[in-house]
Amino acid sequence: MTIFVKNKHTLQIDEFKFRCCIGKKGSTSKKKEGDKKTPKGIFKIENLYFRSDRIEQPKTLLKCIKIRSDMGWCDDINFPEKYNKLIKINKKLRHEKLKRKDHKYDLLIPIKYNFEKPTTGLGSCIFVHLTKDYKPTSGCIALKKIDFLILLKLIKKNSKIKIF
Repeated sequence: MTIFVKNKHTLQIDEFKFRCCIGKKGSTSKKKEGDKKTPKGIFKIENLYFRSDRIEQPKTLLKCIKIRSDMGWCDDINFPEKYNKLIKINKKLRHEKLKRKDHKYDLLIPIKYNFEKPTTGLGSCIFVHLTKDYKPTSGCIALKKIDFLILLKLIKKNSKIKIF
């Protein structure tokens, strides 16, 4: 099963179309850290991370991981061995904190962009996450919670995402 992000406003799975938002500066095949663009291409997806203090574990075939307060995703180009990986928060490393005050990361799925052997500076922390207002992201893809929950019921561990 493939998730299609056809343009900056539409995510589609089979006949289901959802409104979404992407990076503030659109999509690109030349992604760079901090460019506010969503990477183009076909990518595998990772596990579902969720805030168990805010939401019940959703019904999905993805592996579900509860977000803890010490979890972060490294975006520090000075630490290539940790770059674009889940880390235990460390003040020495720049990172995206997964347990946030807002609700954007109550549900999130990392997209396996620049993932297997990450190259520093090519972009990190590319997630499918939540939005309330469809404001452009820093490079992620965001959906309303109700649509995200439907998406979770449709996708499988081997699902891919194709971003145009």
